[in-house]
Amino acid sequence: MGFLSVLSFAHKMVQERLSPGDRAVDATVGTGADTLFLTKAVGPRGEVYGFDIQPESLRLAEERLSRAREEERNALAPSTLLLKSHAAMAEELPPSWRGSVGAVMFNFGYLPSDDADKSVITLPDSSVAALEASVGLLRPGGIVTAVLYPGHPGGELEAEAVMAWASSVPQQTASAIVYRQLQRKTAPYVIALEKKKGLDSQI
Repeated sequence: MGFLSVLSFAHKMVQERLSPGDRAVDATVGTGADTLFLTKAVGPRGEVYGFDIQPESLRLAEERLSRAREEERNALAPSTLLLKSHAAMAEELPPSWRGSVGAVMFNFGYLPSDDADKSVITLPDSSVAALEASVGLLRPGGIVTAVLYPGHPGGELEAEAVMAWASSVPQQTASAIVYRQLQRKTAPYVIALEKKKGLDSQI
């Protein structure tokens, strides 16, 4: 049967924790695959924000979302895509979103499009800042997923920085796990954090 791919694993973890009407964030829109997944997961009563620094990314995502809305009328959440860094999400999201978000998804690396500039990649400093902000946005029981790609130039440094950050998050704030193929060092992997439901979980 085989194990789930890292992307499928991230989707499964998020799907199990989101409910219709939830709020969700795609922190690295890319071609919009996770954005579309989130709009389906939270449904028409929910809401989704997406962030990316590349206009081409938002164009591809808007096209994907438009096709899906034509095929599945009234089944998707409204979505807002912003040409902003994921590190700016805490400032760009409405104040009411703090402490109320069900899921924040990250898919690091570069834009997976044939015409994309593969030298434009996510970077450790802004990625860790975005992850830190995302935990503060979560409601109790909410989840952050981060798909990491140590196999491309710059990817290993980012993966190490994210792993170090996740390992340092206090246990009373969130539980952190890793889903990874151990025999291949450059294989992509997932880090996920679930925010604790106790009163002392806020950061």
